[in-house]
Amino acid sequence: MAGAGALTPAALTPERLLRRLEWRVVRRLDGRLQGDYRTLFRGSGVDVTDLREYEPGDDLRHIDWNVTARMDEPYVREYVEDRDVTAWLLLDRSPSMGFGPVDRRKHLVVAEVAATVARILARGGNRVGAVLFDAEVERVVPPGHGRTQVLRILEHLLREPQPADGARRPTDLAVPLRAALGLVRRRSLVVLVSDFIGEPGWERPLGMLARRHDVVAVQVVDPREFELPSAGTMWVEDAETGEQILVDTDDPGFRERLRAAAQERQATLSAGVRTAGTDLHVVGTDEDLVRALARIAELRRRRAVR
Repeated sequence: MAGAGALTPAALTPERLLRRLEWRVVRRLDGRLQGDYRTLFRGSGVDVTDLREYEPGDDLRHIDWNVTARMDEPYVREYVEDRDVTAWLLLDRSPSMGFGPVDRRKHLVVAEVAATVARILARGGNRVGAVLFDAEVERVVPPGHGRTQVLRILEHLLREPQPADGARRPTDLAVPLRAALGLVRRRSLVVLVSDFIGEPGWERPLGMLARRHDVVAVQVVDPREFELPSAGTMWVEDAETGEQILVDTDDPGFRERLRAAAQERQATLSAGVRTAGTDLHVVGTDEDLVRALARIAELRRRRAVR
């Protein structure tokens, strides 16, 4: 388990996984990121405290256009940062999350990311809730405080997914996004962790969510989704639908077409997330979690000062 120590799936319990993450990830992040890094996972507060004249370097999004028109000089709103934040984790439990190395499949990376972000926020007294989904919303964990809440979310995440009717259906990201639009009333941090494999049409609800809340989109990927190793003829199965096809992985033309299709799909995904008003952060199953989260924090910091 990159960044969190090696544990076999059978040995995983919420307590053991969280302890490993606290020791090997959260502790290392404490030494790697300057200041109170929990604020790097969220945006600025929403309470306006004052108005002042615009100065070079100020965020143009904070200009108060009504006051600017009256005063004939640009004025910006000043905000006070909220003392606490409510965070909602939208966590993908669909069949495609079972892909990846035996000891670190994508669903385990989802659990690592969710538990680390939740623990960082919970340490500061913030509330964290979760929406677990596959083809539909599987479970809603109402926001709560403390380490116990992180363990509660992990307990549900580490359970084997059980489709309600036994049928396989493609994941529809629009379903949990629309659910979040109804659940999350006060401005909050919303962290979507998924492989984004599924039905199209999620861009609009993601954009609506990003206009109301601070949204972080995290894509969990495995390198073999972009380039298969040369391993002869084999059957491959679509985890979302169960469809199987026979492929020759020794065929250079096939591998090149697969690589090109994956790159095109990734470019389309990134463009869709940008259009929705946020950024796409990619975390690989082969990646150290500390480096991945530090990179996300740094990109968000740069975006905040633009």
